[in-house]
Amino acid sequence: MPGYSEFYFNVDHGYLEGLVRGFKAGILTSADYVNLAQCETLEDLKLHLQTTDYGNFLANETGPLTISTIDDKLKAKLLTEFHYFRNHAFEPLATFLNFITYSYMIDNVILLITGTLHQRPIAELVPKCHPLGSFEQMEAVSIASNPTELFNAILVDTPLAAFFQDCLSENDLDEMNIEIMRNKLYKSYLEAFYKFCEKQGGTTAEIMRPILEFEADRRAFIITINSFGTELSKDDRKKLYPTCGKLYPEGLHLLANADDYEQVKCVADYYAEYKAVFEGVGSGTGEKTLEDAFFEHEVKLNVLAFNNQFHFGVFYAYVKLKEQECRNIVWIAECISQRHRTKINNYIPIF
Repeated sequence: MPGYSEFYFNVDHGYLEGLVRGFKAGILTSADYVNLAQCETLEDLKLHLQTTDYGNFLANETGPLTISTIDDKLKAKLLTEFHYFRNHAFEPLATFLNFITYSYMIDNVILLITGTLHQRPIAELVPKCHPLGSFEQMEAVSIASNPTELFNAILVDTPLAAFFQDCLSENDLDEMNIEIMRNKLYKSYLEAFYKFCEKQGGTTAEIMRPILEFEADRRAFIITINSFGTELSKDDRKKLYPTCGKLYPEGLHLLANADDYEQVKCVADYYAEYKAVFEGVGSGTGEKTLEDAFFEHEVKLNVLAFNNQFHFGVFYAYVKLKEQECRNIVWIAECISQRHRTKINNYIPIF
């Protein structure tokens, strides 16, 4: 029902919104990160995490702790929480939660195809896939040799089928075509998600609009920067840009014609929030990268989503903030394990 009134919202979605706000209170604070960064070993890290909402999530690990174990357990905990939301959700929240998983599905499909291209066994690749994006026919992805085959044999029965219309081609799946396919899938996905949120109207549209606009524009900036020095033509590059961001249409036209990083930066200067993002980027080693600057901006937008009530944006924001938290913990764990303490504070605090 477009323009959800707060009078009706709590009937179907009040319990889950209350729950996600409760979970959000368990997200690690700056003080928690300071404690984690002072740990000497991964065992110390485990003990510190036990004092937070993570509790005994590593209790069953008897052997020496590894980074991949910590990463897997963090993702498993997020998956459990997400499945609880999904299993108790009514429409249209159920569809909204499904949309959140589609981006992970796209990443998983691309990971499996790329791994197969490099002759990696499928049994080694599947554990590396994000659990939020797993689907039944996933392992069969490796048998396809071109996008049309991939669609007809496997993806036609998955939720990704709707985003695949622009990707159908008989071109062989080499590295360049796989990357083009990823970006076309993301373009269709973001535009469909944006349209769905607009249709919901009310606070959901109001909160999700800037978040998805930023996601679309971030992809446009990164596609442009990554395409320098490759065979991708300017026309082909323009076809990969999602059109639901603030950059559409003038900014995307300027990006399509950019020839180097400085010109991309000039395009960002026309937009206050992106100008600030690019200005925060350092050029020396150990300074903030563009990727980090984008992550920081994304965290700010997602934290703001919790300032309003009676909307679905909090579910999206929670998943993204937890994902950033997982990256932070894994980063600190990597630095501890490699005794590389000089960069241990390069995580992105959330609260």
